[in-house]
Amino acid sequence: MSRIGKKPVSVPAGVTATVEGQKVTAKGPKGELSYVVNDEVLVKMQENELVISPGNQSKDARSKWGMTRTMLENIVTGVSNGFERKLEINGVGYRAAMQGKNLQLALGFSHDVVFEAPDGITLACPKPTEIVVSGIDKQQVGQVAAEIRKFRKPEPYKGKGVKYAEERIVRKEGKKK
Repeated sequence: MSRIGKKPVSVPAGVTATVEGQKVTAKGPKGELSYVVNDEVLVKMQENELVISPGNQSKDARSKWGMTRTMLENIVTGVSNGFERKLEINGVGYRAAMQGKNLQLALGFSHDVVFEAPDGITLACPKPTEIVVSGIDKQQVGQVAAEIRKFRKPEPYKGKGVKYAEERIVRKEGKKK
């Protein structure tokens, strides 16, 4: 039995969730998201909860059960609260600034890197060394944060680069004489 799959997904006030066949749609104050559930997993709306169960007892159905519940929880959370990922910039002369809707990064290259935010994603720079990526789709927020980090990954000797706020850089010792 899936420990995650057994728990129902509660739908908070202000969010409406509808189940039409294998498509689940959630609509809330932040926007609207939908997810198409695999045929081997069943979803029912009971009171203010989405109840997920495997269609049969095959290994394949049981393995998709917990993942489906997590995906449905993510769309319900996304339309009600949204998701955000914070990035930090470390290094002398490294900084970020907003240029309209685009993010301009000075990361030690001969030119500034200009990153255009995709639809559904909001970028913000509260400080020159901090970037906040926010949106309603958890996968898209994580993907955009990873793409920004990829411009200059943190290096292990001085820790310079773009890193996640909660990330810990394992430092290496430099050359010895």
